[in-house]
Amino acid sequence: MTKAMPLSPNTAQPVPPVAPKRYVFLLMNEFSQLSFTCAVEALRLANGYEDRTFFDWLVLGETGAPVLASNGLATSVDGGLCELRRQDTLIVVGGDNIGANSTLKIMNWLRRQTRLGVACGALGSGAYTLANAGLLADRPATTHWIYHSTFAELFPTVDLRDTLYTLDNDRPTCAGGASSIDMMLHLIERDHGRALANHVSEQMVYTNPRSESQSQRLSLQMRAGTRHAKFAEALDIMGDHIEHPLPPSEIALMVGISGRQLERLFRKYLDTTPKSFYIGLRLEKARELLFHTKLSLSEICFACGFNSQTHFSKSYRTHYGISPSRDVGRVRSVPIT
Repeated sequence: MTKAMPLSPNTAQPVPPVAPKRYVFLLMNEFSQLSFTCAVEALRLANGYEDRTFFDWLVLGETGAPVLASNGLATSVDGGLCELRRQDTLIVVGGDNIGANSTLKIMNWLRRQTRLGVACGALGSGAYTLANAGLLADRPATTHWIYHSTFAELFPTVDLRDTLYTLDNDRPTCAGGASSIDMMLHLIERDHGRALANHVSEQMVYTNPRSESQSQRLSLQMRAGTRHAKFAEALDIMGDHIEHPLPPSEIALMVGISGRQLERLFRKYLDTTPKSFYIGLRLEKARELLFHTKLSLSEICFACGFNSQTHFSKSYRTHYGISPSRDVGRVRSVPIT
């Protein structure tokens, strides 16, 4: 019988504890403090569970000086754009005016860190910065819903999802805001198990975490305050046919009701006509493209299903009380979370 090898207490070495996983948050100028706080608080609340430290974090800014959030509050950082460790996970925290704040210096630094093997994700409009640096090509990603049309126009090779968050190995992205909690809970569960994620969720009084596949916005049906199946189907068809709009009569035929029935449903639930509602949807997309892209008015006109720029301008002025050529100056008033 083989005897156990005797071990000397002087030579036996304890198993070293696993080092905490480090997240590095890059705060963009005008970043969303809500998105950042939700993410970092999830990590903080994980520490201490079963007397362990699971995470630590580093907060960076482009220059190392305090970074001004979109709400006007300045946040101190640990440093500027330094070299990271291969094991780190870098999270770009986006906010307002993300195009102007995605400087060449930042994008070059992001490219260098990913070449070194650093995982790199984003909160909210930080996905724009990653995409602009070429780090999301042919990958699934998400960003705040208000930025979707613009994002799709600028980065057609990105597999843009209309979900709360998207996990693609080393490129996690989310819509920002409270969805930062959902994404971080999923990452915590992936790395350390369900018990720890549940503990954090309860500490945050966030007792119903949402899944990766959940949509960011209320459906058109829910926003209309109705569960009428035919009406909901008609709304979905309109939302899916912005660039090439369909006549209301054809939509009615597709959902199996008469044109008159469709008119009555829109009158009952939205106090408007199918035509007016449909134009409003297309103008909503047009305004988003106007505020956040450099597309010409004619390009925006055709991207939103208008065959005439004169008709587009007239409809826009009627809907928003200002012509599209003048409204472009109001870009800073639209928040990107």
